[in-house]
Amino acid sequence: MKSFLTAFGMTLTIIILLNSCSISYQLNGASVDYNLVKTISISDFPNHTAFAPSLSATFSDALRNKYIRQTRLRLVDNNADLELEGEITGYNIKETAVRESSQASPPLASMSELSITVRVRYTNNKRPSDDLDQSFTAAQSFPNDVSIEEAQVQLIPKIIDDLVDLIYNATLGNW
Repeated sequence: MKSFLTAFGMTLTIIILLNSCSISYQLNGASVDYNLVKTISISDFPNHTAFAPSLSATFSDALRNKYIRQTRLRLVDNNADLELEGEITGYNIKETAVRESSQASPPLASMSELSITVRVRYTNNKRPSDDLDQSFTAAQSFPNDVSIEEAQVQLIPKIIDDLVDLIYNATLGNW
């Protein structure tokens, strides 16, 4: 009986300690002190490149969705505890792999890479030491027998997901 009461007391102590924590840790790797931070504003990210006109709206929506789905933060237009703003600054396609060709002709590119760069300014109005001003780049490769138009349709959503994950982890991941 005495060992039961000791075990019960230890279990009760652990439960009380765990319930008194004010930081909420989630399985997605983010840590947010919801007693301190309750709101976030995410501005549209204008596309300052000459490519993919719908990229601004698609990226901005994906970023908002990530923060809303993965946290309990409330999205507001202004006076937020956390603020995200920035712009799409790079959109590049380059050849990355070369294959041999006949001796009479020069080598040919067999793979290309599409990359997108986004500059992000993150302001934590409750903890300014967490502020961030950084560029993020994500890329995906594609074979040269796929047209650039096809590659864009397939790869832009993947690149956006990668960028959103990088930004989310850099701002709320506290790695």
